[in-house]
Amino acid sequence: MSVLRVGNASGFYGDRFSAMREMLTGGELDVLTGDYLAELTMLILGRDRLKDPGAGYARTFLRQLEECLGLAHERGVRIVANAGGLNPAGLADAVRALAERLGVPVRVAHVEGDDLTAAHPGALAAHAYLGGFGIAACLRAGADVVVTGRVTDAALVTGPAVAHFGWEPTEYDRLAGAVVAGHLLECGAQVTGGNYAFFRDGDVRHPGFPLAELHADGTSVVTKHDGTGGFVDVGTVTAQLLYETGGARYAGPDVTARLDTVRLSQEGPDRVRVEGVRGEAPPPTLKVGLNRLGGFRNEVVFVLTGLDVEAKADLVRAQMEPALGKIADVRWDLARTDRPDAPTEETASALLRLVVRDADQQVVGRALSGAAIELALAGYPGFHVLAPPGKGAPYGVFEDVYVPHGAVDHVAVLHDGRRVSVPPPRPPAQDTGVPAHVPEPPLPRPLPPGPVRRAPLGLVAGARSGDKGGNANVGVWARTDDAWRWLAHELTTDRFRELIPEARDLPVTRHQLPHLRALNFVVEGILGEGVAAQARFDPQAKALGEWLRARHLDIPESLL
Repeated sequence: MSVLRVGNASGFYGDRFSAMREMLTGGELDVLTGDYLAELTMLILGRDRLKDPGAGYARTFLRQLEECLGLAHERGVRIVANAGGLNPAGLADAVRALAERLGVPVRVAHVEGDDLTAAHPGALAAHAYLGGFGIAACLRAGADVVVTGRVTDAALVTGPAVAHFGWEPTEYDRLAGAVVAGHLLECGAQVTGGNYAFFRDGDVRHPGFPLAELHADGTSVVTKHDGTGGFVDVGTVTAQLLYETGGARYAGPDVTARLDTVRLSQEGPDRVRVEGVRGEAPPPTLKVGLNRLGGFRNEVVFVLTGLDVEAKADLVRAQMEPALGKIADVRWDLARTDRPDAPTEETASALLRLVVRDADQQVVGRALSGAAIELALAGYPGFHVLAPPGKGAPYGVFEDVYVPHGAVDHVAVLHDGRRVSVPPPRPPAQDTGVPAHVPEPPLPRPLPPGPVRRAPLGLVAGARSGDKGGNANVGVWARTDDAWRWLAHELTTDRFRELIPEARDLPVTRHQLPHLRALNFVVEGILGEGVAAQARFDPQAKALGEWLRARHLDIPESLL
């Protein structure tokens, strides 16, 4: 069958507004997808729904369609997006109303069944991660626009692929290939040079959004429209492949993709072929993301300038102590951004950050702000803060639980109103679907001994990091075979903990992916209760990999 061209126009709620038009006008497409949901987004939409029961979806998507629905219809491009968030039926109705107002004859369908909030008392939002077969049912029935609630990010691609190629639920290798393609597209410009360790390899001032050319056997080519910015090479694809993943098995509701089988090759300028992906039965359970309100938080950043920074920090802590005694969670962090004999006041200053959290908004609000501001004329010399503390803002807590597939009523609501139940996967009788441990592959031959030089890891390796609930992953890859031979032996879990002191007392698991010349580290608990809890300076671990690349090791001179 023909190649299916699937593009992406959104990697998160708030991504480049013009991307939908850029993708529709930039070249050929069959399907245009948009990923609007993340763990934090579900919390935000949950709070929106508390204020307005008719809310709960990504309104940006509607504004984009206002400009682009007619264009998509003219070009025969179907649109699939998870912008429905907590209210996919509401968004589908809003799209129909918009289409009628614009005079564009499109058929709109939606997928539901992910909402399990009623089964989890105390949760603001509890949603199962559904697969792509509901999307496929909508498309097979003729939908031009399909909106969903919580599906896996990759399902936005597996659904159209299943509909187009007619794959069966047990065609695991093909499904796994589509899952990998979906994972590569889901974050938009991150695979076309955005957030890329070696960003100076190309012009990334305005990277284009990606597309994948999918084939019936599950292979794909990741590329972008001609003439758009950024670049696509084996490195950008490797970086995105490692993003927010764990071990060799990448489990989802449709299939478990084996990341240790993925092979990448540069097919041409801005074209990377993805092949060799093997698939296995999906696990017997679905992941459910639980978001709940955890309490209230506040923060104040004291600026400490010039001499005696440590003593000034000690004075602030002592002066603030009486006001902090009743607060449940108090955290101080001193960032020594100052330098001696600095040429500017800013570079002569350090930042002392106080973060407080408590179930009582009053305790972290007026009580904190009053105590901090009262020090303005009675504190350390040069007292000032970056901004006065506010009244205290609610924060969220994320956790994931797992339920059997049968606990979810996965339904495709077709454009004509018919409701089609999507059955759970039925793995082979001999296959429980429970992912087993993948034996670690053998290490490559070490480099021969030779002179070394103290230098940053980033001179020979790239990295990309991200969050999954309270955990973080850091994918690290080498650009040459020799660098891989050194990296695989040098960057052990012990060395990782040495370079990232925050991880010293936390569980760290290392996974080898030799075909990618990569290591993937999963650090459990480094993000506390998840991004919405704002537990650390970089709450989503987006820059954890860049910090690792900046750390110095003894690197063979032959690699430098």
